[in-house]
Amino acid sequence: MREHLLICTDLDRTLIPNGKDVESSEARQWFHRLAALPEIVLAYVTGRDQKLVRDAVEAYNLPLPAFVLGDVGSTIYTCAGWHWEHWEAWEAHIALDWGGRSHAQLATLLQGLPALQLQEESKQNSHKLSYYVSLDVNHGELLEVMERRLRQEGIRASLIWSIDEPAAIGLLDVLPARATKRHAIEFLMEEQGFDLNKTVFAGDSGNDLPVLVSPIPAILVHNASPEIKREAQQMAERAGTASALYLARGGFHGMNGNYAAGIIEGLAHYHPALTARLEGE
Repeated sequence: MREHLLICTDLDRTLIPNGKDVESSEARQWFHRLAALPEIVLAYVTGRDQKLVRDAVEAYNLPLPAFVLGDVGSTIYTCAGWHWEHWEAWEAHIALDWGGRSHAQLATLLQGLPALQLQEESKQNSHKLSYYVSLDVNHGELLEVMERRLRQEGIRASLIWSIDEPAAIGLLDVLPARATKRHAIEFLMEEQGFDLNKTVFAGDSGNDLPVLVSPIPAILVHNASPEIKREAQQMAERAGTASALYLARGGFHGMNGNYAAGIIEGLAHYHPALTARLEGE
């Protein structure tokens, strides 16, 4: 009996081909074949909420996952087909970082910072406060001001910066300190009994960096921006985790390394026997 392999992947511009780069026509076919293998446990790790994940699965004909780590890691669901069960234990775990405060109460603490524009109510949840920020703003300085203000109130928070390239807008998520994508994946690994040798993550953007530069074997798809590639490599080198970061380049079965093609290429790097099985089918 083969051991299970946990494949965690971001959705937008990682598995979903909704960036400016071209998707190899056969890439998602390869991904479907991968997901159908009995030893594969698939988790979607995304900034999307439950509804938007469901929409994406239908719109892009994606395999149904076993788990969804949504809202930038602030929610976890077990999925049995279309029946998804919320992990209350995870929310109880991360709630301590905010000292019982809601996202609305944190928004009040951050009032008066003109660079912050609240995202729609549908994109907020109990443990996720999300803003739009103009790309003209010095986001590094903004994050320092926010961190200082939250720290003064005894709030332990992670501030996650990323860019919605098609919309040309910055995205800033305020999460409990333990509610990043990395922490959610590590919680899932512990609960389900997966170690580093049996886990792989794929991502493309700023809110994936906590995982991309962690000890978790990670794939940065080829369509990621040059800035993210450079930042991920530098951070991984400083953290001593460069060997756990693979940058897709294209070339696997003639595919370009973008989106799902990059995920398959990275898996061929980490688990060549697995992709050899796919090639033989």
